[in-house]
Amino acid sequence: MADRDASEPPGPAAAAELRNFLSEVPAPAAVGHRIVHSGPYLTGHTLIDTRVRALLADVADLAPLHVTPALPVVDAARELLPDVPHVACFDTVFHKDLPAQARTYAVPERWRAEYGLRRYGFHGLSYSWALQRTAQALRRPVDNLQVVLVHMGGGCSACAVRNGRSVDTTMGLTPLEGLVMSRRSGSLDPGALLWLQRRHGLSTDELDDTLHRHSGLLGLSGTSGDTRDLVRARAEGDAAAALALATFTLSCRRGIASMAASLDRLDALVFTGEIGEDQPEVREEICSALTVLGVRGGLLVPELKDLMREGLRRIDQAGRGVPVLVVATGETQQIAAETRRVLGM
Repeated sequence: MADRDASEPPGPAAAAELRNFLSEVPAPAAVGHRIVHSGPYLTGHTLIDTRVRALLADVADLAPLHVTPALPVVDAARELLPDVPHVACFDTVFHKDLPAQARTYAVPERWRAEYGLRRYGFHGLSYSWALQRTAQALRRPVDNLQVVLVHMGGGCSACAVRNGRSVDTTMGLTPLEGLVMSRRSGSLDPGALLWLQRRHGLSTDELDDTLHRHSGLLGLSGTSGDTRDLVRARAEGDAAAALALATFTLSCRRGIASMAASLDRLDALVFTGEIGEDQPEVREEICSALTVLGVRGGLLVPELKDLMREGLRRIDQAGRGVPVLVVATGETQQIAAETRRVLGM
């Protein structure tokens, strides 16, 4: 197997990069594409054809940081590999059966019916992978687990899973709602946005750019959206970094606690995503203040290389409270599995 990773979102050079990559590897039997938002008409992972491609373009504005740059890559891949099936794998599918009370916003029926205003939820590919690994680790069937999953990376969210199904999640219509994130604000009083528009004259574009790219940990610290940088800066006495981390971990605890409210019991708390797997200080600060849920601090700190090799680790002190696990991010593996499933491979 060969891989080519890029740290930046795909840009104009993506087609050339993909062409170069394909020239160096065996011809693929299929292509799986991670598409963050499915919109209202696609409720399962699916083959990409002309109709599906048009539907994806129609929902791009609901996840502008993700779907908009993904579509040119889809087009380039379909052009370079026209005889190979291409499958769209959606982050929203995991949450497609959210109970009505969890997916519904308290707004007039017209907004919900005509405009399609509802909660979708995201990070579903990551959650699908983490849930299966958690069941294996605890030696329990998925349909007999009640867990809170937390994905912490550039985007952050939490999800309540009851007996294998997502029953609540912190992200909503878009991936901007919910927890404080690296550069995204997370949930904000909607009245504050109206006030910024009316009192200070901020335009929709200004709000969009600021909330998506210049808020979150970056906006709080003024220096970085990376928790590793902030942990180091806090140790050196940086008060803004300390506030950013304190705000972030409180946001995560709030999210976890609110997800637990949709469960009868808490069988495990599971961390995944880049921050979740590689930031023990953050995990410890979240768990040590969640004793109300039976979660305890004093977590074990596995070596990252061991975690990545083994795929998961249980990090709580046995017998001291709710099991706490770290699962190495598996979105790529889940995309491969879903692509095979769609194609019957």
